[in-house]
Amino acid sequence: MSRITAHGKEFETFLTHETIQKRINEICKIISEKYAGKTPVFLGIMNGAFMFAAEVMKQMTIECEISFVKLKSYIGDQSSGEVTQMLGLDCNLAGRDVIILEDIVDSGRTLHYFFPELQKSQPASVSLFTLLVKPDALKFEVPIDYAGFAVPNLFLIGFGLDYDGLGRNLSDIYQAVV
Repeated sequence: MSRITAHGKEFETFLTHETIQKRINEICKIISEKYAGKTPVFLGIMNGAFMFAAEVMKQMTIECEISFVKLKSYIGDQSSGEVTQMLGLDCNLAGRDVIILEDIVDSGRTLHYFFPELQKSQPASVSLFTLLVKPDALKFEVPIDYAGFAVPNLFLIGFGLDYDGLGRNLSDIYQAVV
């Protein structure tokens, strides 16, 4: 098990890139079958979902598009309690099947805020594919259609997840050492 340091905090391997990749591949096959003959729009929630979104796109066997929105709810390793939209939608979602790509559903606050905003675009359907979900941390009801991994309420970095900007570039996911 390898260890890294970010902002003076120690982290150890939690999920390897191979494990992450295998699970993404499994779910992408299901999504490709479900949306066969359609052209869904994947909507990545930035910044955290950029690596996850790239992996999902590589595995799609159907015609699809991707766009991104930037929502922010964390400062350091704590939720600020508020969601800020930093970058908005740049495509028309009316009548389209939308699949949201989120790196992690923690409290659910970000998506609880975003779902009503997204519905204003009048999509045909909305699904959520999250790499990670923390069931014990959920405070808001969020409809999760596809989840890579249910994880304990740990502080995680890597594969797009960060600690004050550090760690997003790591191909594995690491947990804070207590």
